[in-house]
Amino acid sequence: MAALPSSTSLAIPRHVAIVMDGNGRWARKRFMPRGLGHKAGVDALVEVVRAAANRGVGFLTVFAFSSENWKRPEEEVSGLMSLLLVALSKHMGKLKADGVRIRVAGDLEQVSDKVRSALLESEASTAGNDRLVLTVAFNYGGRWDIVQACQRAMAAGVAPEALDEATLSGFMTMSYAPDPDLLIRTGGEVRLSNFLLWQSAYSELYFTDCLWPDFDGAELDRAIESYGERERRFGDVGASGEGEGAVGGLDDVLAEREGL
Repeated sequence: MAALPSSTSLAIPRHVAIVMDGNGRWARKRFMPRGLGHKAGVDALVEVVRAAANRGVGFLTVFAFSSENWKRPEEEVSGLMSLLLVALSKHMGKLKADGVRIRVAGDLEQVSDKVRSALLESEASTAGNDRLVLTVAFNYGGRWDIVQACQRAMAAGVAPEALDEATLSGFMTMSYAPDPDLLIRTGGEVRLSNFLLWQSAYSELYFTDCLWPDFDGAELDRAIESYGERERRFGDVGASGEGEGAVGGLDDVLAEREGL
């Protein structure tokens, strides 16, 4: 893995979310089956988890399987499920030893008992770790997350007039994590694809042509460097006074104060 810059040189996002895209194209470019691309993608994820932990990132969320991925060929879906089981078996011990806590976000009612048990076991076996929280978004969709949060709020008896953003956030599947500071998508596509729609309202977005199996610590640093160069305003004008909502630039404001 490429050497990382010193921790003092970058503003480190507390929570990084990643749409891991490009496994199939990576394999096709090499005249390989798509399944080998997904396997290479798992290897890339292991490296990125290590790099994120070394950078001081506290939360890493990855889009492993979307609620729309069931539309893919049955053979590929079956292969992805098998790969998940193999990956958990192969890497769980190292992740646990490295202080990684695994959480799962998604509708597990639709997956097989074997896959569900493996995911829940990974959560239970790493529950005591706190160096990095790795959330695996599996059979997840952002719209599903919002709907299920509303359903849970209604079931809990929350009155319509009492349902505000903070309350609804408490019913989201990732209520344990802060909203992502930085959302990365690999593979050259420029869209969210139904990933963390609620949570990414003010995330900084970073799109790269790098295919996911080629994404490593150096690529993560490039994304973090881009993040560090941005001014996060959350709807305010920001320190520069030139953000959205500002009436004119900083010079205009100062001139107005001086009566010019």
